[in-house]
Amino acid sequence: MACMGALSQTCAVLTSSQACERNKGPILGVLQAELASSRRVLEIGSGTGQHAVHFAAHLPQLQWQPSELRENLPPLAERIALEGTSNLLPPIALDVREHPWPAVPADAIFSANTLHIISWEEVQQFFRGAGAVLGEAGVLCVYGPFRYHSRHTSDSNAEFDACLKARDARSGIRDFEALEALARAQGFETTADKAMPANNRTLVWRRRAAP
Repeated sequence: MACMGALSQTCAVLTSSQACERNKGPILGVLQAELASSRRVLEIGSGTGQHAVHFAAHLPQLQWQPSELRENLPPLAERIALEGTSNLLPPIALDVREHPWPAVPADAIFSANTLHIISWEEVQQFFRGAGAVLGEAGVLCVYGPFRYHSRHTSDSNAEFDACLKARDARSGIRDFEALEALARAQGFETTADKAMPANNRTLVWRRRAAP
């Protein structure tokens, strides 16, 4: 896993991430099961749009709503306009620091490789926003590298973490237990923790049913 240089130009129009190409298949396998009862997904931090295009095409029962920071919207919108299916909606501007988030109907939220590149304060705001958007039976799926009991799961993740912090001291691979506490505070409970390629995981939380 490399800290820099993940993006490369594949043509004059679209920017692609090699990591997205490698992991989109395994992530799709998880989402097909975990989002089987969902109808509208809000993706946080859609990046190049490769995940959005791939997942929407293979999950036709879902309306897929991509989002990004406002300054990152143009290339994302370009890819969706060129490659998107009818169930892939135009991207919206969304910053997790906003309160409240834009009013977007969703019964699931997906985000990949975001929590380790934003600050801890923004991670807290991510869960606060997810808690406000998702109602009863809402599903929250997050993909990326995580630590467990303050320990990295591999030497490569430890090196990646050091690289992240050298670039931005506020970033870094997050502890699962800390994320679990944030999720529980919003009424979610962990229902899946899936091992993924390249020492990554997909974490799934679901809204606890009201007593």
